[in-house]
Amino acid sequence: MALHSGSSQPTRTPHTNPFATLAAPEVGDAFAVPLNALHDNPVPPDMAYQLIKEELLLDGSARLNLATFVTTWMEPQALQLMSECADKNMIDKDEYPQTAEIERRCVSIIADLWHAPPSEEATGCSTTGSSEACMLAGMALKRRWEAKVRAEGGDLNVRKPNLVMGINVQVCWDKFCRYWDVEPRLVPMEGDRVYLDAPSAVAAVDENTIGVVAILGSTFDGRYEPVAEIAAALDKLAADGGPDVPLHVDGASGGMIAPFLDPDLEWDFRLPRVVSINTSGHKYGLVYPGVGWIVWRDKQHLPDELVFNVNYLGGNMPTFALNFSRPGSEVIAQYYNFFRLGRAGYTAVQQSSRNVAMALSEKIGALPDFTLITKGDELPVFAFTTSERVKGWDVFALSRRMRERGWQLPAYTFPANREDLAVLRVVVRNGFSLDLAELFFGELVAAVDSLNEEAGSEKVLSGPSGFRH
Repeated sequence: MALHSGSSQPTRTPHTNPFATLAAPEVGDAFAVPLNALHDNPVPPDMAYQLIKEELLLDGSARLNLATFVTTWMEPQALQLMSECADKNMIDKDEYPQTAEIERRCVSIIADLWHAPPSEEATGCSTTGSSEACMLAGMALKRRWEAKVRAEGGDLNVRKPNLVMGINVQVCWDKFCRYWDVEPRLVPMEGDRVYLDAPSAVAAVDENTIGVVAILGSTFDGRYEPVAEIAAALDKLAADGGPDVPLHVDGASGGMIAPFLDPDLEWDFRLPRVVSINTSGHKYGLVYPGVGWIVWRDKQHLPDELVFNVNYLGGNMPTFALNFSRPGSEVIAQYYNFFRLGRAGYTAVQQSSRNVAMALSEKIGALPDFTLITKGDELPVFAFTTSERVKGWDVFALSRRMRERGWQLPAYTFPANREDLAVLRVVVRNGFSLDLAELFFGELVAAVDSLNEEAGSEKVLSGPSGFRH
């Protein structure tokens, strides 16, 4: 006897995926992801969210990105505050007066960290990042130089301004020089000197130099440039009758490390030669991108003609920026961190990053395949290269091998005159724990073992990576 009965007619199977929900949306031509032009009609919000989210799975993991200096973890409370402030326009001071007040507090806190001279109000502002902050600092340096030339009766039509810096500066300084018609005097590296030092800085200076840029934390290897020595050399140059050249400190990363971990290091406004400093709030300021800060020693060093007093939305608003409208969320997040952590909290967080960097660099330096360039005892950043023992593969091959396991470990060559030096660099940020460091080290050792084994079979494993400084 048949256990089942039913129609002998075949059942038509629908072509719709029964799991065609948010987990696997059924996308036809009407709902295809737009690539180059808008579709005629809208799609449901959940579908738009899911499809874009799935495309973004192709990105690398931010937490495993050892190339970036940018913050990749914040507390959920900070993220909630940022979400609640995403619709506030930073520029609308009259409409959002408390956001403007919080920006002012942040500038004052940073000025205090950097030992700015006491005054009624710190001179500085928030920016979209260190790149904009550097542009503003460079503009101020150029305008002050122009005013000095005019006062001396010089001809600005024949005198060409220049800016002295090491060739290891971030590309934003090259942009500044090109955009504002300033000659970039890039001091090349020589031998073991892979940074700007005092003698090389002074040697490049002349009467047309608008300023010298010193970096508190090179992106190439994490070391501080000797700011105090450069300042002293410039002081001596001026005292001996040479040009009186101001000093700007690019503290994109170190500006939020040194005040907490190296309090006795004189690199900031304690040095009279230093006229301005910038930092990235979204690097070791511990904020998601993008926010930067620029502070001048005092109002005298920010020319009045660069500050616009705008009658906007019923109020008179002084502004100095390349951007106008931008969200207030990152500034609020910066204040959250200042309020939440205080000096002791920032010190603990930054010390933890330095401890991880130094512990990891020590383990890597002990491997016979590598030679340390730096060890992470300034910025929590270190660089290393292959030793003479390594044959048949290079840093670029290792970088690609680590990427196969999800780790983004940048490989690159140093600039002129050390293009011969190819290195790998590890940036340790808050959120990169000792546990993650141990996992990374294990993957690194395994990758080296496999490369050595393959190189023994006479395969040549080399070639450039896609990393750009």
